[in-house]
Amino acid sequence: MTDLDTPPPPSRREARRQDRRDAILMVAEGYFLEHGYAGTTMSGIAAALGGSKGTLWNHFPSKEALFSAVLDRATRTFRAELSQILNPCGELTATLLRACISLSEKLTSPDAIALHRLIIAEGTRFPEMRQIFFDLAPLRVRYVFATFLQGAMARGQLRVADPFDAARALIALVMSGSHQQLLMGQLDHTSRAQTAADADFAVTTFLRAYAPDSAVPTAGQSA
Repeated sequence: MTDLDTPPPPSRREARRQDRRDAILMVAEGYFLEHGYAGTTMSGIAAALGGSKGTLWNHFPSKEALFSAVLDRATRTFRAELSQILNPCGELTATLLRACISLSEKLTSPDAIALHRLIIAEGTRFPEMRQIFFDLAPLRVRYVFATFLQGAMARGQLRVADPFDAARALIALVMSGSHQQLLMGQLDHTSRAQTAADADFAVTTFLRAYAPDSAVPTAGQSA
């Protein structure tokens, strides 16, 4: 890579603006989780930041835009990590297992459970919040999995099917264990061993459902 290929470093002014934006998002994330979407106001976040409401509005034109930015920041790093785990050159089962363990750990974190509860509790009153969440979190993660699964289907590792539906099925299996129990209050916390077990169950079940056609016993063959 030449010097011409390397983007110039941000100016001091741009760096300060980005630092300020990151600080706003950190405070806003905690504020949304503590007060809910309805109970969060731009004035309240500005007060928590110790600055003026005008400064906040200079970065974000509305509460919806701020909520969207909070979610994007919270999920961007995870999506990048997931994309790295889902290496098409790796062994299929081991790769899916690592990815699903990472997903299970993310979904069962206290902040993720609190966010899901917020969406369930207030999504009917605030459909724009519900849509922002779906577009930036579940939908984007599903696309990451679908892209990998589409490649596995093309390589003959999985039977050919709609990769987006396959990703939906795999993620639903991951969410059916500890995540569901935490969401409903049946568990207070989970462990790495349990999230790994949830991932193993999901991958094992998924691979049975999406095994290549040549690997599926036909009538007259033993299972």
